[in-house]
Amino acid sequence: MKKIYLIAALIGFSNLVIAQELPHEKQQQEGNQGLLPLPPHLDPNIFADLKVLTYDASSINELTVKQKELVYYLSQAALSGREIIYAQNYKHNILIKRTLEELYAKYEGDKGGEWMLFDTYVKRFWFSNGIHHHYAEKKFVPEFPQEFLRHMINETPNLNLPKEKGETDDQFIERIVTILFDESLDAKKVVKDKGVDKVALSANNYYGDGVTEEEAIAHYAKMGKPGDKTPVEYGLNSRLVKKNGKLVDLVYKSGGLYGTAMDEMIFWLKKAKDVAENPAQAKHIAMLIEYFKTGDLKQWDATNINWVNSTEGDIDFILGFIEVYGDAIGYKGAFEGVIQVNDKEASKRMEVLSKNAQYFEDNSSIMPEHKKANVVGVSYRVINAAMESGDAAPATPIGVNLPNSNWIRSTHGSKSISLGNIVEAYNAAGGSSSLNEFYYDQATRDRIVAHGKLGSKMHTAMHEVIGHASGKINDGVGTPKETLKNYSNTLEEARADLVALYYIYDSKLVKLGLMPSLEVGMAEFDTYIANGMMLQLSRLDLGENIEEDHMRNRQLNASWAYEKGLKDNVIEKKVIEGKTYFVINDYAKLRVIFGDLLKEIQRIKSEGDYAAAEALVEGYGVKVDQKLHQEVIKRYESLKLAPYSGFVQPKLVPEFDAKGDFKNLKVEKEGYVEQMLRFGKEYPFVNVGE
Repeated sequence: MKKIYLIAALIGFSNLVIAQELPHEKQQQEGNQGLLPLPPHLDPNIFADLKVLTYDASSINELTVKQKELVYYLSQAALSGREIIYAQNYKHNILIKRTLEELYAKYEGDKGGEWMLFDTYVKRFWFSNGIHHHYAEKKFVPEFPQEFLRHMINETPNLNLPKEKGETDDQFIERIVTILFDESLDAKKVVKDKGVDKVALSANNYYGDGVTEEEAIAHYAKMGKPGDKTPVEYGLNSRLVKKNGKLVDLVYKSGGLYGTAMDEMIFWLKKAKDVAENPAQAKHIAMLIEYFKTGDLKQWDATNINWVNSTEGDIDFILGFIEVYGDAIGYKGAFEGVIQVNDKEASKRMEVLSKNAQYFEDNSSIMPEHKKANVVGVSYRVINAAMESGDAAPATPIGVNLPNSNWIRSTHGSKSISLGNIVEAYNAAGGSSSLNEFYYDQATRDRIVAHGKLGSKMHTAMHEVIGHASGKINDGVGTPKETLKNYSNTLEEARADLVALYYIYDSKLVKLGLMPSLEVGMAEFDTYIANGMMLQLSRLDLGENIEEDHMRNRQLNASWAYEKGLKDNVIEKKVIEGKTYFVINDYAKLRVIFGDLLKEIQRIKSEGDYAAAEALVEGYGVKVDQKLHQEVIKRYESLKLAPYSGFVQPKLVPEFDAKGDFKNLKVEKEGYVEQMLRFGKEYPFVNVGE
């Protein structure tokens, strides 16, 4: 499930892994090769708490002409739907997007301090696909004064503003000012607090005004059939609204909600189908077209099944309404697209995990009755991203396992990918400063430098390939979304992480030739505990609880392990000159503790034990040690690092011959602002208010 978001369309990014803190040494700014990095205040790709990177898409150059044509058409389909995520994130985002981009492109007044604050706000808006932080979920309010916005609108000629019929300039300005500057209005995109109406209080656009959490859950429960072994993901591709007092699903499809964007995607997918690499791939594209036309979720299931079994060829893609992290109750899928080029050599190495999936299931710490007798169809590839859009950009996963449907995964299998060029880009951008600041001794730091990169890759691979494929639900128990409700996503990510952690310190991986020694596992334990206990707190404002599922997962696993190991001093908390460190004293015992927690979380999922799920997540994954949080923020700020990174996409430029036939695809670089403005002009396929 998406975004270790390192952590997920066709299919769903079920398993988004967001990049963890990557404490590796190489640091270089794009466009400044061979020189020292620019100071943050001089680098246009660093703003607020964000940094924009580039990834290497040159593997496209090695493809045949037909494969390049396929990549181009699929990329156009993905970009055609990119604005849908803005609309899903917040009902006024398209209105704001049109306004900000008009002003950014046309304002010719003074571009001093107030303009620079406006510049930062617009860049943040693009990065987060709206006015709420992409990770913290909170609304970020402009730092430029309201009067400067009024000034820009009044002093910029020929603005094409998205005003309502009969609305004056002044009325429009006041409407925009209220939306942007009122901190209390729609303050949080996703609210997951215990004991509140999470649907009513969340600012996302998955539910209409007046729809309550209780009503939404009951609405979709009525659609299901008790004991259904092939349940449909009801609500995945629709907005639930009230019309004349009755609940109605507005389905995303051709002729329906987001119909213009859907038609554009269908147009490009038809072209892609004609140049597919093989019949299975062509069938998959045809089935996806039918799904986008009808919005039929049974067609979505059939499409996913066909996709899982379509494993030939060098090009693959994820496109659709996938991950449900943006919905507090876990029904609504966010739009995203990832176009992939297979890395053949790297994929061969990782096939070893897939071929041994049954070994990992059989030897897991979970209860025998919760193990799968036959782990099927777990394919794994290392790919290079060629284009990303929607909820996959600019912030992107580094690992994906799909589809999200539990019954499809159990009976038909799943696909796992690692985004190799994204991982390499993160690694290249990482500095050594956090390594020196947050890890206690030189031996630990040396081990992370030597083995941390491989440890991170192996964790991601096992999280996706065997983690999300592990375990089974007891007969007669509903899906985790139904039984564990708002805790389902957190516990799924926690379980997948724990599978990876349990096996990364297993000599089996050394015997399989995947790791040189258990030092790799030790390095991963070191970074995971530091991240879960401390480093990720740098992403929160003081006083906040943890809301995001992947952050909750990591703190839950780390803090539970710390507490359970106190008696034997497995993880020792050291405070030296006011600085806190978490030092692992016994890696073998820590592995046993991770295994115990894995067993309990799988039991909770298998039995649908909501009370235990609530106690575990609320007890270990939500609350933050405020004193430690304050310390971490102070230490992290001293490093002058942006805690979040994302990517500008490659610019794919097609070339045609005199007859109009496709002949080549050029891969060019493009600046972040230049790209965002171009995308706004070329792919404006969601209407204001849609």
